[in-house]
Amino acid sequence: MARRRAGPHGGVDLGGTKIQTVVVDSRHAVLGEARRATPTTGGPADVAVAIAGALREAAAAAGLRPSDLTHVGVGSPGAINAEAGTVTSASNLPGWTGAYPLAAVLADDLGTPIALGNDVQVATDAEARLGAAREYSSLLGVFWGTGVGGGILLDGKPWTGLGAGGEIGHVCIQMHGGLRCPCGRHGCMEAYAGRGAMERRARELHDKGRPTELFKIARKRGRERLTSGIWARALEQKDPLATKLMADAVEALGAGVASVVNVLDVEVVILGGGLGVRLGKPYAEKIAAAMLPHLFNDHRPPPVLVAELGDLGGALGASLLTPVAAAAS
Repeated sequence: MARRRAGPHGGVDLGGTKIQTVVVDSRHAVLGEARRATPTTGGPADVAVAIAGALREAAAAAGLRPSDLTHVGVGSPGAINAEAGTVTSASNLPGWTGAYPLAAVLADDLGTPIALGNDVQVATDAEARLGAAREYSSLLGVFWGTGVGGGILLDGKPWTGLGAGGEIGHVCIQMHGGLRCPCGRHGCMEAYAGRGAMERRARELHDKGRPTELFKIARKRGRERLTSGIWARALEQKDPLATKLMADAVEALGAGVASVVNVLDVEVVILGGGLGVRLGKPYAEKIAAAMLPHLFNDHRPPPVLVAELGDLGGALGASLLTPVAAAAS
């Protein structure tokens, strides 16, 4: 089994908008990659089919079959039970309300062992091992995309709690009368800063007569959703609605991330995710400034750095996972 683990293996970053897959060698060099849109209808079984298809494409690009891979790691939103191989309550995925045996389904389809981890935690681990946080032993990963996810590293070790640790998007920043979050609660940071929630708010306000170029840009690009690139383009055009919603998002991130830092007192904050990487250093600086009024130790705020591994960070992080059965062998 040790020889098998040294061979090429796969990684899957399952997000609310896209499924990014890679096949890498033992030194983490990318041999092949593929991307597909995440299904917007159906349920977990439909998402599993899309994952398998994207992984097959990445393997083919590397001149391999999925069964040639030593294993495949999958970074998924929701609560992860790595030993049981299940994903529960992935609210940004279609119809995913209960536990689903994702590892067993994919292993049967692809013919190789599957390892599961939280999508943001594995991306955080990748930044710690291969990216922007190599020099730090404690960090908070803030992955700003369809939702707002968090990954935690303390004393060089990931902290996942009982399987749902790092859900920073659901830090409450508005106790009464807050916006409704995709999780169903009110006042969560994600309700103001998650791209999915921001799009819903933009549609509501546009339907009430607020002018915006967001949806025109989307139509020109043939997109059904407001992707990170569409938001970035609208901001470049100084679109008033996009600018207002983004300012609200930064304010929410400042309060929410600072609250988590007050508890963990980490050395550094890494900003990743579709919006985080796309908007880059200027917005990392805006978030750092928005954090400052809420930090207990405001005399030594942690630096906010942009993730170095970009769009492949989540998939690379997933490829670092080891299947439970293989780890025990």
